[in-house]
Amino acid sequence: MLVGKAGTDGGKRSFWRGVPRWARVCTAFGVVLMVLSGAVLVGYETLLSRYEGAVGKGDLFGDQAAGAQQRKSNIKGPLNILLVGIDPRNPETPPLADSIMILHVPAGMDRGYLFSLPRDLRVDIPAFPKANFAGKTDKLNAAMSFGSRVPGQNPDAARGFELLAKTVQQVTGIERFDAGAIINFTGFKKIVDAMGGVDMSIERDVKSEHLKPDGKARQLKPGGGGYLGPQAEYKKGNAHLNGWQALDYVRQRYPKNGVPDADYGRQRHQQQFIKAMVNQALSADVVTNPIKLDRVVRAAGHSLIFNGRGNSVVDFAIALKGIRSDKIETIKLPGGAIGAGSAYKGERLLPAAQDFFTAIRTEQVDAFMLEHPDFKQKNS
Repeated sequence: MLVGKAGTDGGKRSFWRGVPRWARVCTAFGVVLMVLSGAVLVGYETLLSRYEGAVGKGDLFGDQAAGAQQRKSNIKGPLNILLVGIDPRNPETPPLADSIMILHVPAGMDRGYLFSLPRDLRVDIPAFPKANFAGKTDKLNAAMSFGSRVPGQNPDAARGFELLAKTVQQVTGIERFDAGAIINFTGFKKIVDAMGGVDMSIERDVKSEHLKPDGKARQLKPGGGGYLGPQAEYKKGNAHLNGWQALDYVRQRYPKNGVPDADYGRQRHQQQFIKAMVNQALSADVVTNPIKLDRVVRAAGHSLIFNGRGNSVVDFAIALKGIRSDKIETIKLPGGAIGAGSAYKGERLLPAAQDFFTAIRTEQVDAFMLEHPDFKQKNS
């Protein structure tokens, strides 16, 4: 249940009473923005010392290796921010990019466009000498795996991000990303639970491929080829999901489980999830509860690696303070499969997607969207 404004103590105005108006610092910047929710609540310098240390840092773009130490005193648009979700199984396994999203913020810094690239997009992955990778044509999500490999050591997700970013730049024509983050999907569960769950609109009945109704793993069929036993279900309509349920729901991508548009449906659900998380973080139940707010911010900080190319996550919080989740337009890029069944090789984007990328590079996205309303993500 949502809580109203905080009361007063002994006739004095509560410190937390003014919190909601400052929640503008939280924008629809995926899970990264969970770290930003408390920026003005505790003060800039305090936040830097208290929460900045909780956010993982990594050389996601190779800037440190190149000797770059630049810091922008003022973050100005347009901005392009690359968000990559991973679901690491163990430290020895090279990570795959399970979710690849880009947030484009126009020069006015008052709105944004969030779009996903299919993880199975067939692309030319460039050579990457740091990982002794010669380059090849493969699915986009493999770029992170190829780039992460370090001879004689465990894979380095930050190095993998660097190759993935180069590959995405090649696909979209975006010359430079202004910031990036690696988001650990498993950490999402802790964030959602720290908030007390998340409210989502389930667009159609969906069954889980992997989990039972109690959240435990389903049994593998003898010899492989699927799972056995009852499935967790998510019924059409408004639902309040806990951490494992939310993560499980946004993972589903098979038509047999209720997602007829496969990975494109999963992309849509992930975008919806991000906005739902931000809305929940802005709710009175979180922002007026200092204990819960602290729990959420710390859980978010432990779930990501951020690189602002010289600027901190708090710097970006303040720069993007004018954007709210209702000012983020979610985009569906047109695409389709290459091959079918056992001949399936991946996904491709239709030519209109390249027109959208051109609009981003030339700062013409607003005009493009007026002419192409079909690019707006729909609920189903």
